[in-house]
Amino acid sequence: MARVVVDVMLKPEILDPQGEAIVNALPRLGVTGVSSVRVGKRIEIEFDGEPDLDQAREIADKLLANPVIEDFTVRVEQEESVQP
Repeated sequence: MARVVVDVMLKPEILDPQGEAIVNALPRLGVTGVSSVRVGKRIEIEFDGEPDLDQAREIADKLLANPVIEDFTVRVEQEESVQP
């Protein structure tokens, strides 16, 4: 089974109120030095057999992302080998 990961993020020119809320909360947790946070989505698509990146891009473009305000990337996730 092959896994394709789609990362969806707001375009840089779009305000991210959720990211701003996180930045504003960080000092209350004792975290300093963070100037910006952007919040996005990660979607995992599992294909039977070989991953179909063209099909994954079509799914992302038509269903997972709003192309007016969001960008997306599509990549094959490599299986991690388990160390004993």
